Order: sequence, then C-alpha cells, then structure tokens
Amino acid sequence: MSPTPLPDSIEGTLELMDRAGYVADRSLATVLHLALKMKRPLFLEGEAGVGKTEIAKVLADTLGRELIRLQCYEGLDVASAVYEWNYPAQMVEIRVAEASGDMEHTELSKSIFDERFLIKRPVLQALEPSLSGAPVFLIDELDRADEAFEAFLLEVLADNQVTVPELGTIKADEPPIVIITTNRTREIHDALKRRCLYHWVDYPDAERELEIVRRKVPGAAQRLATEVVAFVQKLRAEEELFKQPGVAETLDWATALSELNEIALDPDMASDTLGVLLKYQDDIERVRGSKVRQMIDDIRKDAPAQQTMPTV
Repeated sequence: MSPTPLPDSIEGTLELMDRAGYVADRSLATVLHLALKMKRPLFLEGEAGVGKTEIAKVLADTLGRELIRLQCYEGLDVASAVYEWNYPAQMVEIRVAEASGDMEHTELSKSIFDERFLIKRPVLQALEPSLSGAPVFLIDELDRADEAFEAFLLEVLADNQVTVPELGTIKADEPPIVIITTNRTREIHDALKRRCLYHWVDYPDAERELEIVRRKVPGAAQRLATEVVAFVQKLRAEEELFKQPGVAETLDWATALSELNEIALDPDMASDTLGVLLKYQDDIERVRGSKVRQMIDDIRKDAPAQQTMPTV
C-alpha cells in the first residue's frame, strides 16, 4: 500500500489534521508543513495534556505511515532505545561451532555479530525502509531521559544514522518523520534543538477548546460543553494551581459529566468530580465547594445567553 502524499501547502496540512479530528491553529500547521517539506525533526514543547503526542499519531494515521514510539524515561539507554544483541542465540551459535570444530575464531566472531542476532529497538526500527514510506518516529517526553541519551540522539537527528560498532553505520534511505515532545521538566540542550524546527504548543483559546470538546465528546449536551470549557478557561486564567488542567483533562471531565447525564454544570456535581479535572489534592481543595459555585455563577453572568440554549 502506497503512503498518502505529503500536503503541499499550509492549508493542506490544516485539512489533513482536521480530517483526523485534530483542531490545529495555523501556526502549528505552518511549522508542521515546513518540517515535512524540509525533512527536519519537529520539536514540540508545552505543558502536559495539550496534544503534543497526538500530533504524531494523527500524522501516522492520515499519511498511512507506521508509528514508531520511543517513550523516554530516566535511565533509558542504548540497549532499550536503539539495539542489543540476542545473547542466548549467540551462545547457541558458539556451542554449535565448538561442537562441529570446523569454524575459525575470526569466522565465529563475524558469525555471532550478524544482523540475524541484532534486536532492533525503536531508533533502529525508525531507520529501516518500509513499503508504506518513512515512518513517523515519536520521541516522547525527551525531558524524562538523561542528558547522556539526549547527546546520543544527535547523530540520529543530524544524519539519520546510527553506528553499531560490530556492524558499522546504519543509515536510513529516507529520513523518518521525527516528532520530539517535551513537558519542559528540564531544559533540552541547544545542540539538539538546533537540529529541529521548534513549536510551543499552548493551551487552546476558548473557541478552539470548545470545538475540540464537541468533536471528541459528541454526546455532551451543548450547554454542558460550553460551561465546562468556560470553567476550565477561567481556572487557567485566574487560579494559581500546582498543575493546570490540560485539554485531555477537559475532555475527561466533559465525558464524565455526560456519562452522569448532566446537561449543565451543577455546583455539587462539579465539586464531586473535580478529581477528573485536577490531579493534586491541594488544587482540588482550593477550588471545591463555594469556589466552584462562585465560578459557575460568574460564567453564567458573563454569558447569559447560555441560560436559554438548548440542553439536549
């Protein structure tokens, strides 16, 4: 199956994202279009839950490419991310050679470090040719990995290749579509950023967030969706929270309230379900109760037309 052609314009990139239900703004579509045309990695930075990872998934789905994901974490090393040797199979090869007695030492060394004993991890998999075209290679939450691994990635990002000492350099015939995400828990070195195009993925404005909720939670009542988005937007703008709710939490809260057959924000129900929206007890206690009631009242005063909107 041949891959879908890359979009040839910013508008085409917007349409591509829209077909997959991703509500992108023009600035994101622009840098994404450039990354695809220039064959450069795209470095996406932003708070958790704003949709950075989803961008890679949407690209893979709409372009008909394989998605290869490297989830970063503290202690990630070459054996887990790039490759390792199948030591048990190599030992079997050595035992067979010893039993037969007809293999020289140099021949044995070449034999056991053959590609058939190479276990390919995400980085090497991303450099392999594919019938569906270059894969989408997602390096997710790079800020969780150690700086040593970050430095190792420089060769991959700069030259689309990896050096395996026993085999030599393995280079991609076609560069993968690389998406790197970070939640900015630590700074990423400039040397890596220079090899990428950069984009900050911010929280969406109210209009775009409401469109996202309508697409992702179509079963939610119109008034409920509007009030949920207005409440979350007000939280982000006015409250000093340890962790602001992301779009993912907005969707979860709208889904939860819809499952409870709510058609508008009820202060008691909103307080009881804050654990869906906020993930730290101090944040929940700051908002729960009278604060929730006051915020809902303020939302309805600011948008009186909501009172007469259809609720089903």
